[in-house]
Amino acid sequence: MTDADIMDILTEVIRETFGDDSLQITPETTAADVAGWDSVAHVELLISVEERFGIRFTTGEAAAMTNVGHMAEFIGRHLDRKG
Repeated sequence: MTDADIMDILTEVIRETFGDDSLQITPETTAADVAGWDSVAHVELLISVEERFGIRFTTGEAAAMTNVGHMAEFIGRHLDRKG
């Protein structure tokens, strides 16, 4: 899966989680950029991402995600490990 594929799917998951098909997501997007993205929504998003990609984030990874680009990076690492 390419980085672009990961971002496309991640954008779809974010839009579904926040119920807004018009959200413009970039690697630099942070929780502060999305209405309703609080700590509870963040956990819901992480669970949705894990389910969609078939991965599990570590607590350290979840804590280190400061923007969507970091999330995509961790997704890519997990997918690479899965082979």
